[in-house]
Amino acid sequence: MNIKLRFFASVREALGTSGEAVALPPGVTTVGAVRDFLVARGGAWAAALHHERALRMAFNQVMCAPETPIAEGGEVAFFPPVTGG
Repeated sequence: MNIKLRFFASVREALGTSGEAVALPPGVTTVGAVRDFLVARGGAWAAALHHERALRMAFNQVMCAPETPIAEGGEVAFFPPVTGG
């Protein structure tokens, strides 16, 4: 399955990119599984996206839970929670 990835704020800074197109291996079918796939890359990916780090996720520009299924051509985005002041 081919999807687009988008990274915002401190996640983008840590990874040095705002996004990429990626072909996912079989079995990666949810937003949470995409996160696991990226963490498995190691290095900056593991540091920026590890599960102890509070992150918001969206699929096709709609906030979602890790269990949200993804679809061919979709967009998965990761960003830190936003606080106001």
